[in-house]
Amino acid sequence: MHHDQFGYPVTVSSPDAGKAWDSLVTAFLAHSAAAPEHLGAALAADPDFAMAHAAKGLFYVLLGRRELMDTAQEAHAAALAAADRIPPTDREIGVVRALTAYLAGRPSQAVAEMEVILATHPEDAFAMKLGHAIRFVLGDSKGMRASIEAVLPHYAPDHPARGYLMGCYAFALEETGEYEQAETAGRMGLSLCPDDAWGLHAVAHVHDMTGNSRAGLGWLTGREAAWAHCNNFRYHVWWHKALMHLDQGETATVLALYDDQIRAEKTDDYRDISNATSLLSRLELDGVEVGDRWEELADLCANRTEDGCLIFADLHYMLALVGGRREAAVGTMLKRLHADARATSRTEITARMARPGLSAATGLEAFGDGDYRSAFLNLAHARGTMQQAGGSHAQRDVFERLTIDAGIRAGFLDEAEDILRDRTRRRAGREDRFATVRMDLIADARGPWSAHDRLPAE
Repeated sequence: MHHDQFGYPVTVSSPDAGKAWDSLVTAFLAHSAAAPEHLGAALAADPDFAMAHAAKGLFYVLLGRRELMDTAQEAHAAALAAADRIPPTDREIGVVRALTAYLAGRPSQAVAEMEVILATHPEDAFAMKLGHAIRFVLGDSKGMRASIEAVLPHYAPDHPARGYLMGCYAFALEETGEYEQAETAGRMGLSLCPDDAWGLHAVAHVHDMTGNSRAGLGWLTGREAAWAHCNNFRYHVWWHKALMHLDQGETATVLALYDDQIRAEKTDDYRDISNATSLLSRLELDGVEVGDRWEELADLCANRTEDGCLIFADLHYMLALVGGRREAAVGTMLKRLHADARATSRTEITARMARPGLSAATGLEAFGDGDYRSAFLNLAHARGTMQQAGGSHAQRDVFERLTIDAGIRAGFLDEAEDILRDRTRRRAGREDRFATVRMDLIADARGPWSAHDRLPAE
């Protein structure tokens, strides 16, 4: 019996397989582009390592692409077959059960399987990070924080993954509004693990949420090595830097970052699409001409209308289709969302297609058509459950901005102001450039404005 870097037994047949697994776990924690290579090496060294097969399946599921579900199912079958040949430990079979649950449309049960593992193996950073990643997809920030706080006392200062744990803790603290603690934890994580891109990006989130973009630029500038090794997560960190420049009004720099970094590779990975579409939307809301940049995004997203793996992905595909004026594809996606919402065998994923999905997507279509009244009513309706779309506060903020701007354009000034004030309250009470400009627009509009269409009283 071999043991991993955390001291737990692993049912691998050779030291090479164990070493490759440790390398995979470290790469996964660091969002390293080398993770697939290490996973492949582990499986090549030991084809009967059930946990590695299950990890492969979970990684594919988390990519949120319909065409990869068959590959995830194949990995699941391989994990079950391997478990029949070489009985895994309870910890290892827990990862297999997590994949079983996710493939059955129950990601929250997959998270529960990680918690079962952590109850008896609290230093298992792989289970910690995997639960963290699935909760991110589900928008469960409170669960993220509670999970990490439960295992934190077990991570000694010399634990090989303590820095990565602190990076995850920083993000969970930021998403639950503890900004000062989050910054401290993120800085600590990066000091322990210099390649902790997640912790570095958590501190960037803090600067975004506290309206301190200039300090955020200072934090990221010069630390590029902390995310240069990453998979496509590196584009997301560049996205954060672009948001900070946008808050400073430096739109030429934003467009340069978009072209040179954020869309350096024209992928249709939903995470890359979300970076691109949300940034172009923000630019256009600020009156910046983005040229033909919507075209390549719309071309890609027109092929994703039937995906239906994650509502977060679908809503960003919708942004691209609206931005690129692909009316037929918009209609196709809305039709599919309606079908998902009516599905009798509802899963956690399809439930999110119904709410917040339908209202949000309908609002995005209306905004693109210039029907700001309908856009506001639908986006405002979706707002209360938008957390369930997953992602971070910073990522979902594009929908908040569109809701506010739709309200202003439709004359729902009081309602738009209420949303703006709530947004500012959740951002440490500090206005960013977007809020300041919109408050001024509302004040200007109230000069000659009198009676106008209002939301019905509740």
